[in-house]
Order: sequence, then structure tokens, then C-alpha cells
Amino acid sequence: MPVPDPASLLPPWLAERAVALNDRPCTTDRHMVLYWMRVAMRGHDNPALEAALSLAHALDRPLLVYQGLSERYPYASDRHHRFILEGARDVADALARRGIGYAFHLERAGHRGDHLLTLANASAAVVTEIYPWRPLMKWTSTIAKQSGCAVLAVDASCLVPMPTVRAATCDRAFRFRDATAQRRTAALREPMAEPLPAHPGALPGLPMSPLDLASGDLAALIRACDIDHTVAPVPHTPGGTRAGQARWRAFRETGLGSYHRRRNDPLRDGVSRMSPYLHYGQVSPFELAREALEQGGDGASKFLDELLVWRELSWAFCFHHPQHESLAILPDWARSELEAHAGDPRRAGYDWETLARGRTGDALWDAAQRSLLIHGELHNNVRMTWGKMIPQWTTDPATALARLIDLNHRYALDGRDPNSYAGVLWCLGLFDRPFEPAQPVLGRIRGRDTAQHARRLDVAAYKARTRQPALERAPRVAVVGAGCGGLFAGRTLADHGLDVAVFDKGRRPGGRLATRSARATPAHAFDHGAPGFDSSHPTLEPRMEAWAEMGLIARWSPREGGARWVPVPDANALARHLAADLALQLECEVKALERRDGAWWLQQNGKVIAGPFEALLLNLPPMQAARLLASTAQAELTAVATALEAVTMIPCWTAMLSTEAGFDPGFDLLKPGAEPLALACREAAKPGRSDAGCFTFHATPSFSREHLEQTPNAVAERLAPAVSRLLGRHVAASELRCHRWRYARAAAPLMDNFSLPGSGLFLCGDWLSLQGDLEGALLSGAAAAGRLLGEPPVGPPHVQAPEQVILFT
Repeated sequence: MPVPDPASLLPPWLAERAVALNDRPCTTDRHMVLYWMRVAMRGHDNPALEAALSLAHALDRPLLVYQGLSERYPYASDRHHRFILEGARDVADALARRGIGYAFHLERAGHRGDHLLTLANASAAVVTEIYPWRPLMKWTSTIAKQSGCAVLAVDASCLVPMPTVRAATCDRAFRFRDATAQRRTAALREPMAEPLPAHPGALPGLPMSPLDLASGDLAALIRACDIDHTVAPVPHTPGGTRAGQARWRAFRETGLGSYHRRRNDPLRDGVSRMSPYLHYGQVSPFELAREALEQGGDGASKFLDELLVWRELSWAFCFHHPQHESLAILPDWARSELEAHAGDPRRAGYDWETLARGRTGDALWDAAQRSLLIHGELHNNVRMTWGKMIPQWTTDPATALARLIDLNHRYALDGRDPNSYAGVLWCLGLFDRPFEPAQPVLGRIRGRDTAQHARRLDVAAYKARTRQPALERAPRVAVVGAGCGGLFAGRTLADHGLDVAVFDKGRRPGGRLATRSARATPAHAFDHGAPGFDSSHPTLEPRMEAWAEMGLIARWSPREGGARWVPVPDANALARHLAADLALQLECEVKALERRDGAWWLQQNGKVIAGPFEALLLNLPPMQAARLLASTAQAELTAVATALEAVTMIPCWTAMLSTEAGFDPGFDLLKPGAEPLALACREAAKPGRSDAGCFTFHATPSFSREHLEQTPNAVAERLAPAVSRLLGRHVAASELRCHRWRYARAAAPLMDNFSLPGSGLFLCGDWLSLQGDLEGALLSGAAAAGRLLGEPPVGPPHVQAPEQVILFT
């Protein structure tokens, strides 16, 4: 029989925390009660779990706790995935001890599907947590609409339940503090509710195979996910209830008593650094509050104010204002100030990449950004100054807010939290009042300038802290091959604080991002490698927007269709940019490798030219990588070499032609569709090129294989007639300049990247990607860097162990 009001089945202390997300009843003809766990990742002191157990008992159905980790959540990365998976291990253990069924699904290659909706439609009721973050709210709403049963959301995050807080009290901290004081005081004195026992009963079959978290190789699982591998895990902040509780115990014993005095100094061990664990609900905020109250003192009092007033104000505000990614939710006075000063001159204009990598030249701001990038956290006092500078460097308030949200959510382990939104919106006037006199850009919104902040902070010492790698013993890395994949990997590793050296036998970096000039007329330039690229991958999308803003790439729309990006003013421009901050040694061919004492040594003509390196990243075609690995004469490495030798690569001959300026045969980028030409490109049609009458032609794979070992002149003789027919004019073989790409692309995409993390060996290249093009090369480099950072070989011991990074409250 249907139960019309599922909240009526809950005890009062849970009912006041619950919000019905649809008007459907609970149904007793379904197999189970489902708890969709998301941001209360704990098996104790969890109101959402207790609500689900209450419904299971009332409906006489077993309870299944389901947790899914998608590849599609905003800013999905190795960092967030690792923290969540580590936390899920503790959840599985805690629920097993309580006898509660738990299924974890990790979305990845071969394991994708809409399993949540399938489970919901087999359930008598669905319980989840209230989490006021717009993307998850939309997803939750979809499940509530499509599910055939009651869906309840329960507040498992705030001592004073969000549904009981009036929206009018969420504009200022003092108003919220006063309005919730009575309920907060009463709740603090209430003992933790006794956990309910598991309801017996057999669970139905599942639509997927749950992940075995206890035995699963987390690094390998993350590697299989299509997420951003350039944002690395943070080893000194592991996920999970046990890690979170250990951090809390240490802070309670040594830091809580002095929190009120030391909390604003990022160079002192003065803050809890509990925010990632609170964000994912891996520790109970109620438990922290009870224990801080029990300890007492000025430090505990200030900590409780931050935890229960400022944090819960942020959650209640986002609960009542779902448009929290918009300037529209700012106070009227703050919006007016931003609008009035929108046309003010900015101090500088920085693209996303310059900001994300901490390359503005402002020492304090860059150090703060590197704290986010490397360590996934940022001391709250510094975060305020960090955020206040963004409007000074962006074109308008909306862009400033978008940048603040992106940089915080992408890198911070506590990103995408209501507290995060409140923090970045505070930089634009939220929860604040006007300050006189008005200043440029922000007007009467409170300002915080890095120059002023630097006067009360030892910036050099702070910079030294934040630039330290997150790895305890960071490996030194050699990258052999300065193609785009190797450059992107090397730069990602260097941005994470690793010591990276790149070696290439060529005169310039870039691989197939190659540009060649005509001998007689250097102004005649040919992009004889990749003809352009396109990507909508979340890893590359913000970078491509930044590269376009910097003038490194431009959108090209050939008249034949198929719009794509091309580097400007030539193909090699992007490679030069990727290489700019790397230690790059060109015209340095590595001919052999030596592996001894846990390190790599690079050789040339029988002599060591560089080393030792704990990690080696080969950005080479498979046959070239195989020859180098075979030179070690070590069984494990020669086995990889043998596998690489079996990879089939397709060659490509290219031909370059200079004609008179302005010559247009009627195409921009043409696929002739007949032997021997696969592609013809009019270089002048590309953005940023001179109209010098330059053309590039790619031969077909069959022609290129058949004539692979012929000389360039012989190939020109064979291609000239086809080029003549295509252009409608005679082209002599002597006019063509030919180049052989022996290893242009793989015959089939390869999913195994042949790496051996235990030996410090990693490989990348477009031949390892599904795309097999420039996008594939960049993503392969990202994957190799991510694997190295996630499964790092042990580097040399530090001469002096770095101090523990203390960066966030």
C-alpha cells in the first residue's frame, strides 16, 4: 500500500531535516530502500543514512547504499577521484561492520550506464543528502522526476537544518548567528542519536558489478577514467574518515587551543585543514562541534563560530539561492558598485592559463595559486586576497566570477562546496557592507591588495612552502622527445613542482607541429605536419580558450567545412609556447639508456650525457622507444620493447609547393578521394598566414607505404602529376619539396600505454590515443603525467625535509 507522506515515517529529529523532492508516495511493492550517497561519505553520525534506515524499517525493506562516481561532474580530475575513492573504502568498511549493503560504481571505459535510475525505479523510496550545488541539484531533480517513487533529501551537513532557516537571515553573518543561536545551542547539547540497526532482507540483483574497493588498484582505476589527469592527487591529504579523524585529533591536541591567535598566519600551524573532509562529509561536522565544545576555550569558541556560523550560513544561503554562480544573487549595493565600475581600467589582463599556472608575476598571488594547483588547498586568509585580485585582472565582473569559480573548484579539494561559493562571492561583496571611499574596479566593495598583504607576510617563505611538490620525495624526470605530448606532460609535471628536463634531437620542439620555410623564399612557410585540430575535451577546453586569447591559435573554417583550430602565425607557435618554461635541450639525440640503482641515465655514443632520473617519459614513436628500451638489456624493459615493436604505424609523405601569391585553385582543405593524395591544404587560407601561394599535400597511406624508402626527389616525381591535376596547372617535380613522416599515426588506437611505474617508465604520444591526432597527443601527455604523479617512483631524499604545508582552515 502506498504511503502518501514518507516524512511521516521519520522521527521528528530527522523529519525536520528532510525535503520531499517529488510528490510520489513510498511504495511497498518495490524491492528495497535506496540511499544515494554523495556528500555524506561516512557510516556514522549521518542523518541521511539514519533516515534511509528509518524508512527501511517502516517499509519492511532492506536498505542499499549506492554511491556512483561519474566522469562527467564539473572539474572531474585525478585529485577529486582519488580523494573520493579513498573515502569510499572507509565507507565500505563502516557499512559492512553495521551489516548495511553498499554498492560503489565507478564510471569508466567498459563500465558506463544509467545505473542510478535503474536502482531508483526498483526502490520503494530514495533518500539522498541536501547538497545546494547547482549541477548536483539539477541531477537530483532529474532523478526525482524520472523515478517512480518518493525521493527525499536530508540535511546531513548542518547542525541547524537548512530547511528550518529563513532565507531573510542569510544575508549577513551577525543576522544568521542571532537568528539560529537558540537552535544551535540546543543542538550542541543534544547527544548523538543512537544508530539504527540494519534491516534484514535480501537485496535484489544489481544492474552493474560493484567495485571491490578493498582490493582495487585505485591508480589503475583512475587511469581508466576519462577525466582531467593534469590535476594530480595530493598524497599529504588522503581521503577517508580515518585520515580525516586523525587530522582532527592532531589539531585538537596541538592547535585548537591557539586557533584564535594563529589562524590568520599561513606560515604557522594554526588551522585545522579539515575542509576537504567536511566538503565530502567524510567526517561529521556534528562530531567536530561536540568535541570542540567539550574542550572549550577561546580557540574552540572561534573554531565553532567558523564551523557553525560562517560555514552553515554559506550552506543555508546556497540552499535558498540556487543561482549561486550568478552575480544576480549579490546584494543590490554590491551589484550596483560592480556595474558602475565595470568600465574602469584594469591593472592587467590575464588569460585563464596564466592565472591557473600562477604566472602573473605577482609573487604573493602566484604563490597562492601554486598552493591550489599543487596542494589542492589555500589558507583562508590568503584566499581572500587571492580572490580580490581577480576582478583587477579580468575584463568584467561576470568573467571575474567565472574565473574565481573555475580556479577554486578545479584545484581545491574543498571546491564545489557551498562554503567555496560563499568565499568567492564574498570577494564581490556577499555577506559584507560598503566601504568608503570607492576604489577602481570594485568601488565600495571591500578591497584586499597583494602589495598590502605582502607587508605583513614573508612572501619568500610562503612561496617556498607552496612551490614544494606534494610528493614527499619527488622524482627527477627526463622527457625524451619534445613533441606536443612530451611538452604537455613535461609542463604538467613542472607545474606540480617536479624537476623536469626535456631532450630532443631536433632543432626546435614540436614534433608534427612543424613548420618549414622554402629555401629560396623564407617567407613561404608550410605547416607540413598536423593540418589543425579540434577538441571539446574538458581537459583542453579552457587551455584552448586561453591560447586563442593569447593569439597562439585561431579558428579556421575552410570553405569545405570542418572548422578547426590552427596555431598562428605558424604550426610551431603552440609548441614554442608549451616549451617556454621547460629545461629543454635540443639537438641532443639520446641513443641508449642505462637503468641502475633505481635511476635512469641517458647515453650518447657510449657516454652518459644526463642523469640520474628516477622517472623517464618517452614521447617517441614505438619503434624508436623500443630501440632505447632494448639498449638497457633488462628483461622487464626488453619485454616492453618487444611489445612496442609489434605496434603497426602508418607513414605519410608530404609535399610542399610554392606558387605565385594569390593563386587560388578553388579549395582550402580538400580530401581528393583518389590515389595518391589524401589531403591538400592551401596555407594562405589559414588565419594569420600571408598569401604567398603555399600548398601542402599529404599522400595516402598506401602510397606512403609503397614508396616509404624512396628518396624525396623520387617521391616528388610520382606526386607531381597528381598535384598538377588537382591544381589545374603543370607542376614540375623539382617544384615539390617532400618530407617523410615514417611514423605518422598508429594503424589502430592502443589503450595500453606500456608504462612501468615501478621502474619509473612512462610513455606518451598520439599513437597511444583514440584520436591519433594533436588532441590525442596532448591528452596522452596529460595521461602520462597523471600516471606519474599518481604512481610516482621514489625520488632522492631531501637534503632537509620540507615542513608540513599548512594552508587551509
